[in-house]
Amino acid sequence: MTILIVDGTTQRKLVSGHAKQSDFNERNDIVGGLGPKREGPAVNLKNFAPEMAKSLEDMSPADRLKYSGLGGRGRLNGDVPDYIKSPAEKVFENGNAFVVLGIDRPGSLLTGYGGVGNTHCGAIDIVAGRMGSRAKSKDKNGDPVLVNPNFKLDAARIYLSQKSNVDSYFGLVAGRVGNTAHDAPQSTVALKADAIRIIGREGIKLVTKTDRQNSQGGNVAGNPGIDLIGGNDDSDLQPLVKGTNLVKGLQRLSEIVAQLRKIMGNFAQAQLDFNRAAMTHTHNSPFYGMMSAPSAPVVAEGVNNMKNLIKDVQVQLQLQMQNQNGFDIDYLSAGGAKYINSRWNNTN
Repeated sequence: MTILIVDGTTQRKLVSGHAKQSDFNERNDIVGGLGPKREGPAVNLKNFAPEMAKSLEDMSPADRLKYSGLGGRGRLNGDVPDYIKSPAEKVFENGNAFVVLGIDRPGSLLTGYGGVGNTHCGAIDIVAGRMGSRAKSKDKNGDPVLVNPNFKLDAARIYLSQKSNVDSYFGLVAGRVGNTAHDAPQSTVALKADAIRIIGREGIKLVTKTDRQNSQGGNVAGNPGIDLIGGNDDSDLQPLVKGTNLVKGLQRLSEIVAQLRKIMGNFAQAQLDFNRAAMTHTHNSPFYGMMSAPSAPVVAEGVNNMKNLIKDVQVQLQLQMQNQNGFDIDYLSAGGAKYINSRWNNTN
């Protein structure tokens, strides 16, 4: 098997036994240069301390393979900074994966409600990848890199806090729901990563106001809603449409359009009747009271007008009725191919 280690400038092969193309295909998500497109290489040694990179270079291929991490093997933690632990915290760590049991703390030891000495502010901080792609164990001078929680740069986090100003910690816009504030903290469960997936085998519910009081002892005012905000930009936030009401509204609008079509049809028929009467109209002439012949220009224009009314109005009204009936079936009927309501998702 052959493994590529990529340090940002060169690719070096570590050989143990014989490699097959399938070895690369099966591992194309973890071997540099073979996986999906990303900003940096899959195996990135540029942030490793020089002496650690040198020790890797000096190892035999077989020994180097032992520290590659491939297949669950051990690995050198040259990309893991040192976490600045608070005396109030209990830290479990393995590589760059941490579970911190402590008090509310979004940054340095002086931050959060734990940092200013509040009570009732227990917290659990679960982090994978402190400092994200910038992670390293030592700086350019060879000194250890010390880090605090960083809610912006850490790669993935689940943060639970008994008392927190979570919207400020993560830099979130207020939306309609509003933001927490320093003098109005709330208990928090927050998730942040490049991609978050919430998966339910038998349904997912987003529910608000299950209790009359919040965790801080304050009354829950009104009926808090749910904001869906793309790009952390609430400048054009609008309310969601309620599907059943929308269908009823469009059905009523469709009925009004049908009534207008009927009125227009009645008008067209009345115009046809009038034109027919005008075309055949006669009157007593001054010549011994004899009946006059219909006016030739009126007859000619009447025929042309009746033809246009039938072609451009009555036929078009029939086509419009067919189109409207099709619209009602396709979009406003639960069995329609393009029914505007979701068959699975609901909101109030």
